[in-house]
Amino acid sequence: MTKALNIFAVTKTTNKKDGKSSKYPLDGLSLDDRNPDFIKLLLPIWEWLYRYYFRVQSDGWHHVPASGKMLVVGSHNGGIAVPDMFMFLYEWFCRYGTERLAYGLMHPTVWQVSPDIASMAVQCGALKAHPKMAIAALRKNAPVLVYPGGAQDVFRPHHLRHQIYFAGRKGFIKLALREEAPIIPIISHGAHDTLIVLADLYEQVKQLHEWGMPWLLGIDPVVFPVYLGLPWGLGIGPLPNLPLPVQIRTRVCKPIVFEKYGSEAARDRDYVDACFDRVTAQMQEQLDCLVGN
Repeated sequence: MTKALNIFAVTKTTNKKDGKSSKYPLDGLSLDDRNPDFIKLLLPIWEWLYRYYFRVQSDGWHHVPASGKMLVVGSHNGGIAVPDMFMFLYEWFCRYGTERLAYGLMHPTVWQVSPDIASMAVQCGALKAHPKMAIAALRKNAPVLVYPGGAQDVFRPHHLRHQIYFAGRKGFIKLALREEAPIIPIISHGAHDTLIVLADLYEQVKQLHEWGMPWLLGIDPVVFPVYLGLPWGLGIGPLPNLPLPVQIRTRVCKPIVFEKYGSEAARDRDYVDACFDRVTAQMQEQLDCLVGN
């Protein structure tokens, strides 16, 4: 029991600089806060969701290199619950073990909204989404999971559920080029049916904010969806949701290796655009196949 409580604690008690005992938050700015024991505690819960609630089917895992750095690029689905992401993580840990280094980039807003949740995510391998953290992880020869579309992707309207939508963000391409990391695309079908996003009213709410309406908790939400789902029935704003038990299918796609790498390639806008188009086109093609099947 004591060990479990220590694992679930949202702070650690080791000062790395002087060795003295002191509390500090898990801020996502260290590669050393990943906790395999904590991950193992979560696996039984994820297993039940994987096998019985979402009845996950997956393929393409032979495309994952046995070792070395890689940028695993996915499309977000299903609101804040992002069930396909957690189901992907479950299968990753089952296949490769909790000891194999692997990290994921998480939006800094999570630390503002809930430091406790953020700290738990850090113990699963989450890093604050910043280029320096991604670079540090890749230079440690670790896989890094990134969802470029972020909040706009996770709350894209339901009629766009079968589209790869990264909101034009191409930073992950520049990162892969600079660090000479292959891109492993992952796609999923079904998770965006665990809630029904009717619309995103962010621009309208942003206008109200400019007229004087304060943001809740002082945080710009980036999106302001209206959706049908549990537990609210009608959810207004980026509220947490309980995903409906819809079957999820996941596919790991063939690695993408570009012709040119290095800083010069990363600064070439036309080349970055071409690489971005190549990645999104391959992911869209595979998603279309998954939906069609």
